[in-house]
Amino acid sequence: MNIGEAAQASGVSAKMVRYYERIGLIRPATRTESGYRVYNDEDVHTLRFVRRSRGLGFSIEETAELLALWRDRGRASADVKSFALKHLKDLEAKIESLQSMCRTLRHLASNCHGDGRPDCPILDDIAAFGPGDKEAKRTKSMTNCNHSH
Repeated sequence: MNIGEAAQASGVSAKMVRYYERIGLIRPATRTESGYRVYNDEDVHTLRFVRRSRGLGFSIEETAELLALWRDRGRASADVKSFALKHLKDLEAKIESLQSMCRTLRHLASNCHGDGRPDCPILDDIAAFGPGDKEAKRTKSMTNCNHSH
């Protein structure tokens, strides 16, 4: 099948198929005499694997590691589980970080009048942060937000 058909069958765009091939995530496609890429069912299966891995938030590098584990029939499932649990831990940390950002922005927005005045606790808070003194400035900023308006 050609790249368009492989892309449609795998759910990966033709552009991404070419990219994955270029970076070595998938094996180079065979080529016709005229230079067109040709893919088989195994290639499509690999592309689906890559799409699913990326959909679960694995990076390109992590996806390459998963592909290596998938192809290694002698590997222990414990290795795969350990890899997945590490990724899960990383995702949970990212979720907590995003939730913290949401709480901060929600707090700042609730303390901003949102009127015609130039005073803005949101911008004040963003401007107050520098390396090494985040907590002190956060506390000061939060205090100022609550009393300045």
